[in-house]
Amino acid sequence: MYEIRMDHPAKNALGTELMLWMHEQLEAAGDEPLLLTGTGSAFSAGLNLKELAGLEDREVEPFVRRVDEIATRLFLHPAPTVAWINGHAIAGGCVLALCCDHRVAVEEVRTKIGVNEVALGVCFPPRILNICRSRIPRRHHDEVLLGARLYAPADALRLGLVDEVSSDAEALARRRLAELAAIPRRAYATTKAVLHGEAARLDEADERRFREIELPLWRLPEVRQRVLAVLGK
Repeated sequence: MYEIRMDHPAKNALGTELMLWMHEQLEAAGDEPLLLTGTGSAFSAGLNLKELAGLEDREVEPFVRRVDEIATRLFLHPAPTVAWINGHAIAGGCVLALCCDHRVAVEEVRTKIGVNEVALGVCFPPRILNICRSRIPRRHHDEVLLGARLYAPADALRLGLVDEVSSDAEALARRRLAELAAIPRRAYATTKAVLHGEAARLDEADERRFREIELPLWRLPEVRQRVLAVLGK
């Protein structure tokens, strides 16, 4: 078993430094079963908005692509993956959890879980959107993806953002990973590759839509103003 425990500034916000570290950790994990968690009150608070607000127009696309790549790599990890959601899992943080095969959230009403990118005025990167569509039950797509709200763990469970909620989320997450790891590895990896491969595939229509319609939204001045408002600047 390999454990990735995010412990970076700003509640494990996904900036370039953390994403490069995640890439290294996923490389080191190889094909071992993987437990993903955070520290303190946060699993991950989403994108590093401070870094995002300071990007030049030409830097926005590589930043967004890097998020898409990390999520896709986690989604396709060739072994069981379990998210121990120890605290807030917001936007990109919730996406990382959704990329895991099983998700166990802490039973704490103050914890917030959800994908609120649309509320910021941006669209999901193409493969992340496909992953969210494959993970979240179809009947909840509009509420979760368009409503862009954050939920307490009990509501996140109802909506399919997490699989289980527990007062001892760590113990339960480790037990679930052990159960999945006991399944024959090659059969698990082969079946997972088939199940997940289509959702992670980027076709020409997805790429064209993202470059021509969705990516420009990330560069809009009003999006930067919303980001600055969230940061209190």
